[in-house]
Amino acid sequence: MRHGQKWMVGAGVLLALLGGLWLAVAALMPDEEELAARASRELQARLGVPVKVGALRWRLFPTPAIVLHDAATAQPQPITVKKLTVYPSMAALMDGRMQADHADLDGAVLPQMSLRELNAGKEAASVPGVAIPLERLVFRDVTWITRYGRELVFDGEVDFDPNWRPRQAKLRRPGVTPAADLTLTRQGQEDRWTTDINVGGGTANGEVQLHTRANGRLHLDGRLQPRGVEIASALAAFKRNSIVTGKASGETALSANGDTIGELARTLHTRTSFTVGDDAKLRVSVDRIVKSFGQERAGETPLESITGQLDTQNTPAGMVVSLTGIKASSGALTASGQAKIANRRIDAEFAVDLVDGIVGVPLQVSGPLDKVEVSVPRSAIAGAVLGTAVLPGVGTAIGARLGAAVGKIFSPAPVKKP
Repeated sequence: MRHGQKWMVGAGVLLALLGGLWLAVAALMPDEEELAARASRELQARLGVPVKVGALRWRLFPTPAIVLHDAATAQPQPITVKKLTVYPSMAALMDGRMQADHADLDGAVLPQMSLRELNAGKEAASVPGVAIPLERLVFRDVTWITRYGRELVFDGEVDFDPNWRPRQAKLRRPGVTPAADLTLTRQGQEDRWTTDINVGGGTANGEVQLHTRANGRLHLDGRLQPRGVEIASALAAFKRNSIVTGKASGETALSANGDTIGELARTLHTRTSFTVGDDAKLRVSVDRIVKSFGQERAGETPLESITGQLDTQNTPAGMVVSLTGIKASSGALTASGQAKIANRRIDAEFAVDLVDGIVGVPLQVSGPLDKVEVSVPRSAIAGAVLGTAVLPGVGTAIGARLGAAVGKIFSPAPVKKP
């Protein structure tokens, strides 16, 4: 037999083997209608809500894969998946088991309030007999919708160790400048990860660790070090506005408790001690606010520094933000105070000392975040003027604070209805 004939015979044997393998695998795979029905039943059992699957197809070439199209939950604001491609393990498939090597998610919408209605707990996060249910997940164009309807798009990828522990994970906001992204890297086989965060032209690097209690309950804690984070830019990356500009640095401690990863996210608490340097600026004119009793605010107020503590607490009703121990200063004024933001409303009070003789003026900030009201009691200004007349210097401060106190006595804040 000539060499060319031997090559043709060898190629024919190889093709026969491949064809036989294709037929064997195809015989193991269910038809597409059965796949779609099975997927709907399994998803409903795990999530606790009906799920409609538009189409579910499987293919062998160029690589074996199961492709899900247009899945949606039956909810007032549905969770939707445009396309999910799962690449099964061929070894597991030949053994009659379904195990995924990796998956690609292209297009999804995840409303926060709809996710909270799902019954996806620990029992839905494991596959019996499989150490690593999924080795790698890549996702693109995933839209997170906050409880107030703000839409945020994310891309990223996760490589998993056993028990769904991320070996490395990356999350980013595409199209945002400067970059806004997070990288988690596991330290060996410990439940400890280094965090590398870029946001607002600065960084917030650190470490987080996960503890499993004897009763199975999870506890998360960690520390971050924000450095040179431009406040307005960082908030804009997540479609939020800021009245303050400037680069912030500080120390952040975070903690959370829960039975599942979802509960950890819903109970997350952070505490940050921060300092904003001499590039700080308020996007309002405090001088105009005081002199107009809150009627005018156009302009800016340069500041030499801002310090304070920022606390955030996730709750069933949303995030509560508290600012305490705030101190701000510039050549024109000094101010101190505190603020609380919850349910998209702000309630804050500041004491402002102006160099031109008006001292200790209470500044009250309140109302919905999209329509904030700033008020200055007239009694406070009257007290400041009286204090200056009685005793310049010390008398100014005493008179101002006396005027503010008198204003609170005779003009008390309205009682909030329960």
